[in-house]
Amino acid sequence: MPSMKVVKRRINSVTTTKKIMKAMNMVAASKLQKDKARLEAARPFLNGAQEAVNALIGCPEADGNEFVAGRKNNGIKTAVSSGNGHTAGREIVVRPGLKSAAYLVITGDRGLCGAYNTNVIKKALEFIEVGENPKIIVIGLKGFDYFIRHGKKVFHKFDNVLETAFYDDAERIGNYLLSLYSSGEIDEAYMAFTRFESALSHIPGVERLLPLRDDFESININKNDNMKYDPDIGSYLGHAIPFYINAFIYAALLESSACEQAARMVSMDTAVSNASDIKDKLTRVYNRRRQAAITQEISELVSSANANGQ
Repeated sequence: MPSMKVVKRRINSVTTTKKIMKAMNMVAASKLQKDKARLEAARPFLNGAQEAVNALIGCPEADGNEFVAGRKNNGIKTAVSSGNGHTAGREIVVRPGLKSAAYLVITGDRGLCGAYNTNVIKKALEFIEVGENPKIIVIGLKGFDYFIRHGKKVFHKFDNVLETAFYDDAERIGNYLLSLYSSGEIDEAYMAFTRFESALSHIPGVERLLPLRDDFESININKNDNMKYDPDIGSYLGHAIPFYINAFIYAALLESSACEQAARMVSMDTAVSNASDIKDKLTRVYNRRRQAAITQEISELVSSANANGQ
């Protein structure tokens, strides 16, 4: 049985740990509020970009744009997305015969956030494993460590992005994907991220970035025939598509950042509760030991007094 000194040391250790977890919970809650505010401000920005592109990609003039129509391949293999962005309610098409497909996986740089990183990685692997010649592009050290540890080759990684999630970061990532696509090094691009619904509801999913549409799927496009583009639709698409891709990645970064902070807040709150339970149990053990020691000491004094009196 552990001595009172050992029990007291454990109580002090749990108390210190509880204080740390409580501080981390408060920091995560503060960051979550900031991320939620940024996310709510960015969603109209993404919706506007999406509406502008959706008004164009159904036009006949957009058929010659490789970012819109994609490259022609034979065969088809499908997997269903759980997201609800521009691929919402539709099947993601993963075609054999592609030269390569890029998978952008958004994870965090730090742990202590429950199953947040694991869930989005597992969702990404569902699509990576059915694709052919995948190029894994990772945002976050946790995703990078996971893929390396499980023998997956990481094509490229971005560090220190999710903690700040500036638009400049999204633009850098988007331009990198667009350059890979334009050079023919990849034929499709997907993004795995976690969508923020509430502090307790986070939905990991995979959505396609490029191409925006192809001949294998039918989508509903809200085309405005009264809209005029200067100098032409092709030139407008050349500016609108990169803007939309960057906006989509930026919104995904904000969604993922909010989910990470919410998961960490809940995880730390659970840790604080568990630490309180452990402390209460140790305190009861310590008090019983202390009471037993006092009782024994009194008994010894009484016995000594009785012996002296005789």
